[in-house]
Parts: sequence; structure tokens; C-alpha cells
Amino acid sequence: MINKAIILLSIILFAGSFIIAQTPTKWRGPNGNGIYNETGLLKKWPASGPEIIWHFDELGQGHSSPVFANDLIYVSGMADNKGYVYALTPMGKLKWKASYGPEFSESYPGSRSTPTISGDLLYIYSGLGVLTCMDANTGNIKWKKDVFKDFDGENIRWGVTETVVVDGGLVYVTPGGKKNNVVALNRNNGDLVWSTPAMGEKSAYCTPLLIQLPAKKLLVTLTAEHIIGIDASSGKMLWSHPQTNRYQVHANTPIYADGGLFCFSGYGQGGVKLEMNADGSSVKKAWFSDKLDSRIGGMVMINGYLYGSGDNNREWRCVDWKSGAEKYADKTVGKGVVIYADGMLYCYSDKGELALVEANPAAFKVVSQTKVELGSEQHWSHPVIDNGKLYLRHGNVLIAYKIK
Repeated sequence: MINKAIILLSIILFAGSFIIAQTPTKWRGPNGNGIYNETGLLKKWPASGPEIIWHFDELGQGHSSPVFANDLIYVSGMADNKGYVYALTPMGKLKWKASYGPEFSESYPGSRSTPTISGDLLYIYSGLGVLTCMDANTGNIKWKKDVFKDFDGENIRWGVTETVVVDGGLVYVTPGGKKNNVVALNRNNGDLVWSTPAMGEKSAYCTPLLIQLPAKKLLVTLTAEHIIGIDASSGKMLWSHPQTNRYQVHANTPIYADGGLFCFSGYGQGGVKLEMNADGSSVKKAWFSDKLDSRIGGMVMINGYLYGSGDNNREWRCVDWKSGAEKYADKTVGKGVVIYADGMLYCYSDKGELALVEANPAAFKVVSQTKVELGSEQHWSHPVIDNGKLYLRHGNVLIAYKIK
């Protein structure tokens, strides 16, 4: 009887670990919303900043973030105009490096997209519109799709930056063509499963959001001039809402909570909260703010409040999720990227400031602050928290900070 119980327990543990291993990684954390579930993190850093445990200095050029799977750290970079995926050990040592082909080498050169890993497969989308599936254990290429060539798409001014979304047997990507605007591919071989013309607009640097509703699963993204909601199983476009700005840049993944959907863009455009009906088939505008105009820094929604910085409106702001009412605006730290964990905001400015801030709607209270000195070029990459460490990519360097 005891032996049977041990065998059953082993099967359950194995099945659980298999499910976890197959769970696809996401852009901006486990829920794709900039919120990390870590606890017991430092509420204040040393005066010199959090301890740097290690740094890897050979990533080449790029703006992507690291992701964690298979006991490895995966990150993309560009060297000699070629894109590479780097697989590092938890202690920052290179295990392997594999090229996925040419990368975007024009304005703000370097890799853009973060790899997506699901089980033993890895997906990387180049700034030139080529989607590559690799073996996540070796970097060997399994299949490739030239998304622009195969699906009538075309590139955009600063190169596509979408981190592809994987769900079940599908991988979703936005060619931005008039006929094949958004497509779902078989993730094992790259074959087309469905295509939608949507609004027939170019893509807009956006990583989509997958929303599970009781009635259906939605894929929500932004193209050049619209927010669009698509039935993730069939490709049918369910609704659209206008959203445009200068240069047609909409790089922030939407935020979904409690039936509300917040979509926001830079260059002074701002953000709109849409209320979605129960089955996801329609939306209506709840409120709009031109102050919430983050260009590429994202926002987080914590306990009924939105936190983030702007673009033209450079302040850090807190806004009531339900009403859109502003709680504060503060310029203590330069505008930039925000993520959240364990009661604290982690604010990384485009000036290289790294600040630990209380997630409190009463005030923007900086508890600790340091400067990111390692690395090169723009301070644009989104930080990531994993296993008590804060990982920050600055150009050619990936830094691991101790925050627990």
C-alpha cells in the first residue's frame, strides 16, 4: 500500500513539474502585466544600491529582457548585425549562444523582442520580421517564417518589437498586412492555423495580451490606429477602438483587470480604459487621460490604482483604476519603466536611475535609489524579478542584483 502511495505521489509530482515546464514564458512577468509574485524582498537597499551578484558583459546590442525556463536564463542580443539567443546559467555563465539570423541594425540597432519559451521550444522574432523556432536546450533551429514575406506584412520605422505570445499549440504574431493582419501559427511547425485582416493596418510595436474570459479567450493588441479584440481560437475580430499618435507607436501591452482594459500610448496620446462586456464581444469607453502617455515603459495596476510615468508628460503618476482620477504626479525620478513586487514599485528611468518606491496612492515615496553604471546605450529594457533577484539588461550587459 505504501509503495502504491509513493508511486502515485511520484506521478502527481512529475505531472505537475511537466505542466510548469510547458507553461509559456511571457513578456513582463508571469501574468504579462509587470507584476511579480515574489515575497520577502528588501524594503530598503544599501546606500550604494542593491548588491550586484554577477554581470554578463557580452550580449551585444539590444533592448530585450531576460526570461527564465529550464533552469536557464534566455536573452537576445545582436553582434555584427546578427541576432543571437544567449542561454546563461543561474550564475551568469554562458551555456550556449546561437544565431537566429540578421537583426535590425538601423535606428537604435539591436535585438528588440524577448524570447518566448514553452517546454523545449523557444521562439524569437527579429526586428526584421522573421520568426524563428529553436530547440530551447541547444539553440538548433527547428523552423522559420518570414512573417512579412509569407503574410503580406511590412516592417515599421524602428523595427518590429513584438514578443510573440504562445498558448497551447499556437503562437500568435502580427504581420501587419492588409489581408493577414494578425495570424496564429502551429507552434510545432509554423503552419498557418488562422488569419484575420483585422483593420488592415501596420503593426505598432505591441506585444499582445491574452485574456481568458468564461465564454472565450481574447487576443488584444494595438495596430497603427486601433485597439483590437480578436477571438483567440478562430481569429474573428470582435471589436476595435480608435487609438493613434505621432509615428503610430503603441509599444505597451494592455492591462486587464475586473472587466476593464487599459490601453496607453506615448507622444502625448495618453490612455483609455475600456469596459468589456461579459463575453468579450464589445467594449465601451469608461474614461480617458492624456497624461498617461508612457511610450515604452508600461504601467502596473495594484490594489485599484495604476502606476507609471509618461512621455510628453514626464511625471510619475498614480491614477484610480475605476474613475481615472489622479492621486499624484511627481518628477523625483526621470520617466521610464515600472514593474512591481511585494508592495514596491521598481522604477528604471531612461537616465539610468533605478529606484525602489512604495506602491502607495498617497505619494510617490522613493525609499532607495541607485544608478545603473554598467552597460551601454539607452536605458529602455524592462527589468525582471526571479528567485529573489532583480535582472536588468542595459545594452551589452545583463546585471543580477540581490534584492532578498
